[in-house]
Amino acid sequence: MARRMNSGWLTVQQILDDLGIPRRTWQQWRALGRTPRCKRLPNGELRIRRADYDAWLDSLEEVGSR
Repeated sequence: MARRMNSGWLTVQQILDDLGIPRRTWQQWRALGRTPRCKRLPNGELRIRRADYDAWLDSLEEVGSR
């Protein structure tokens, strides 16, 4: 996974890089309500709190996985 920035907020591009997924996959997940909570800035860009992203990743962990 890519190195994360130190900010408390992440851009969609940072998450795409971290997960190694294309933007279209993110858009599909978002349409289905399967992404962490996002804040829309006045310029239309999205930001995701690092804590929300980390909690979302933790929630995806399967039972019995290491």
